[in-house]
Formats: sequence, structure tokens, C-alpha cells
Amino acid sequence: MQRRKFLRTAGVGGAVVATASTLAAPAIAQSMPELKWRLTSSFPKSLDTLFGAAEVLTKNIAEATDNKFQIRVFAAGEIVPGLQVADAVQNGTVEMGHTASYYYFGKDPAFAFGTAVPFGLNTRQQDAWLTQGGGEQALNDFYKTYNIFGLAAGNTGAQMGGWFRKEIKSVDDMKGLKMRIGGFAGQVMTKIGVVPQQIAGGDIYPALEKGTLDAAEWVGPYDDQKLGFNKVAPYYYYPGWWEGSATLHLFIGLDKWNALPKGYQAIVRAAAAMSNTWMVTKYDAASPNALRELLAGGTKLMPYPPSVLEACFAASNDVYAETNAKSANFKKIFDGWKNFRRDAVLWSRVAEGGFDNFMARQSAANKL
Repeated sequence: MQRRKFLRTAGVGGAVVATASTLAAPAIAQSMPELKWRLTSSFPKSLDTLFGAAEVLTKNIAEATDNKFQIRVFAAGEIVPGLQVADAVQNGTVEMGHTASYYYFGKDPAFAFGTAVPFGLNTRQQDAWLTQGGGEQALNDFYKTYNIFGLAAGNTGAQMGGWFRKEIKSVDDMKGLKMRIGGFAGQVMTKIGVVPQQIAGGDIYPALEKGTLDAAEWVGPYDDQKLGFNKVAPYYYYPGWWEGSATLHLFIGLDKWNALPKGYQAIVRAAAAMSNTWMVTKYDAASPNALRELLAGGTKLMPYPPSVLEACFAASNDVYAETNAKSANFKKIFDGWKNFRRDAVLWSRVAEGGFDNFMARQSAANKL
């Protein structure tokens, strides 16, 4: 009798174990489709942070879906050139792209807000605008006219002000310089006499070396050292007033995004957010040592003269006004963004300004 009771109990227990095993398997693996997509990056593989963020993103998506949603990453030039990623997503050549939205300023100046605009937001403020201040929705209302859905998927943090072959002492020294800088910032530079050039990262070094460029901006010490700019342009300026932060976007074909199961959409959103954090922390961790090595190798680190910054600030206000008058899409985003910037700057002065000043004094006194 006890044996029969045990067998009955074991039978029930076995059923429970079997059910538990079924439940333990990822639910998404049972119900979601198998997908194989392609993602084209605007960056070469040698830039392990810019390119690497897309690899981090796709790895997390694959792991979260038990490898049912696989995305192959292609470097700039393998499918399309780095500055044609938005076109490739828009026309369906690929399902996804990882790029800087402001590369497509020439299509519509509203694209600039997806990455950075002159004298704009810092990294925390940009993330707050996108996720809490209506920025993501405003951008996607605009992106949909290009058959694109966008998610922030990387941020470089504050950038440097560029490499110059000669020292800059005044606004007059900027006149006639051929500088790799594009989009909105390029229009601002034009007003103070610079001749802007927009070229992909991999083409900057040979242009500087040959003298086709007199100056170039890219990201910051970690990437700039990898690209070797210090070998052909000794003067390294700061701050990068056109990029207080620089968001990279995951562009997805709008039809493809809308067709994704909600579970996959949630995973893509989470993976994009993880890549966003991964990139900025990677740069924050790697840039200080890279800068030390650059300085040890003879790089001359210099602030922009106040007269240059003041001239650029005035010019940027002119370009904002002109662009608002010409582009309804730009103005629509700008109006909300401007109000957010005002409040964010006021708050940062209260919340961070005193602390940052104190820590700077302590560091200068070698007390840390």
C-alpha cells in the first residue's frame, strides 16, 4: 500500500518536474520567430567602442532570445559607406543601422538633434531629454518620414575640440582653414571663416597628412589616438562646444520594427539602452590614460581662446535662427528642446556645479 502511494506521489511529482522544466525554458524561445537580420555600422572595426557598441547590442539581443533573433554586424564600407547608413535602412537594403543621426543633416537639419547640436546638452541631460523629456518621441515623429524608427544606442560623452596643424590664437587664425566638421557645427564654423568638410573617420588621417585638411575633429583621446591624428596635427583643442555629448542611434526600418513581436521590441529597447551605457562608460574609463599617452608623446593640449568661443556662440545663435526659419521639422523639435535645455542647465548648476568646482580644487591641490 505504501508502495502504491509512493508511486502515485512520484507520478504527481514527475508531472510537476516536467511542467517546471517546460516553464523553465525561455518562454520567448517557444513562441517567437527565428530572425536573421543585418546591421550596417557607420564605423570601422578598428574603433572598438563606436563599432563595438553594435556588437554589444546584437550579442545581448541574441542571448536574450536564446539565439532566435540573430543580427550580423557589418563595418562601414562592407555593405554601404559609413555616411549612407540611413539610406540603407530607409530603402530596406538592411534591417538596421548604427550611426550618428547628424550625419544626415544635409537631408534635413532636424537629424542633428539625434546626436548633438552646438552649445547643447551634456550626456546626462541628453539622456534625460530622450527618455523623460519627450525627445525620443519627437525624433521618431520625424524619423518616420524617412521610414526609420530610432533608439539611442551609444554616447561618446563630451568630445574634444579637434586637431590642428597650427596653433589657434584668434578668430583670424580660423579663417580659411579646411576642417573636418560637418552638419550644424560646420555651418557655425563657416560663419567664422572655416571651410567645413564632412568625411568619414577612416579618411581623416590621410587628408591631414597630405594637407587636404588643416584640422579635424573626431571624438576624444581614446579614438583619436587609435587613428593617429597626433602624428600629423600637434595641437589638440578643447572643448568640443558642438558636442557636449554625442548620441549614436540604432536605426531600424519602420516596417520591420512595427512587425516585430512586442517581446522582441522590448528586448531591442533594453539592448539599446545597455549599449548606450556601455559606450559612455568605456570612453570615460579609457580616455584619461589615452590623453596622458598623447601628452607624453608631444601633443599640445590647448583651450580654445575665449574670443573664438564667443564668436562661435554668437554664430551658433545665428544658425539656430536661420534654420528655424527654413525648416519646420527643425523648429518643431527645437522649441521643446530649448525649454528642456534651459531647465536642465539651471538644475545642473544647482546639483552639480558646486560639487564639480570643489572636486576640481581638491584635485588641483593633489589631495585626491
